[in-house]
Amino acid sequence: MGTEANLSTGVIGLGSMGLGMASSIARSGQRVSGFDVNPAAVAQLVANGGTSATSVADAAGGRDILIVVVVNAAQTRDVLFGPGGAAAALKPGAVIISCATMSPDDARALARDAAGLGLLYLDAPISGGAAKAASGALTVLASGEPVAFEKARPVLDVMAAKVYELGDTPGLGASFKMVNQLLAGVHIAAACEAMTFATKLGLDLDRVYEVITASAGNSWMFENRVPHILEGDYSPRSAVSIFTKDLGIISDMGRAQKFPLPIAANALQMFLMTAAAGMERDDDASVARMIAEITGLSLPVTKTAAE
Repeated sequence: MGTEANLSTGVIGLGSMGLGMASSIARSGQRVSGFDVNPAAVAQLVANGGTSATSVADAAGGRDILIVVVVNAAQTRDVLFGPGGAAAALKPGAVIISCATMSPDDARALARDAAGLGLLYLDAPISGGAAKAASGALTVLASGEPVAFEKARPVLDVMAAKVYELGDTPGLGASFKMVNQLLAGVHIAAACEAMTFATKLGLDLDRVYEVITASAGNSWMFENRVPHILEGDYSPRSAVSIFTKDLGIISDMGRAQKFPLPIAANALQMFLMTAAAGMERDDDASVARMIAEITGLSLPVTKTAAE
């Protein structure tokens, strides 16, 4: 493994999170190459100081570190171990930093397969959103061998404001992320329910936002998502489909362990209803639109949405 000055990193998945992470690495002066199916995202990374890769194997070729920022466990497995996969192209002893939200069982299985190829693996889901990814201020919830943390430290430090080392065993990071996602999904659903209830009561929604964000009922998700409702802007910063997936994983985990999760289950149904109403790819604050539609309420709309 090279020193920080000559460390070489590949990033697969240059969406709203991955592009910011790769750009943060480039800004630090470290070498980073990225691949995405969207050429515009690759071009943006190049403009930000990185280099382009033509395939997942090219992004991994001879790298010290590979960061995988795709949607789920299935995509992670495919880009790492599928035909033309990235894992086989990595430098021996390289570190895979896997950032997709997935079940702990999936994280452990991916780590075992990486170890079988002589690679290190960090189960490292992320939190913070696109803005914090772009500014290198993410929270990383990671678990894996101490040597993997040591080798990945220069990259982790420029991507994240907080890196939690949660244990030596892959799967612990995923477990912590599931607790976070349970709360995040419930808080978004609750915020949407509260704002549509305020609409039904005839309240000034801007005033509701002002009052609640200064009161005990506030949450990070209320403060972050309600502006989307007030602006009538449901372009996907984080899509409804993220929470149908993540709350679905949580539901499966609860069922497997015979553990009741009634509040998370209700939130999952709200996201599923929103997806079924045609808003699966829209912003997760669209739960408010779903509630408004079935109750006959009118929420703020942008000019584009009105058209």
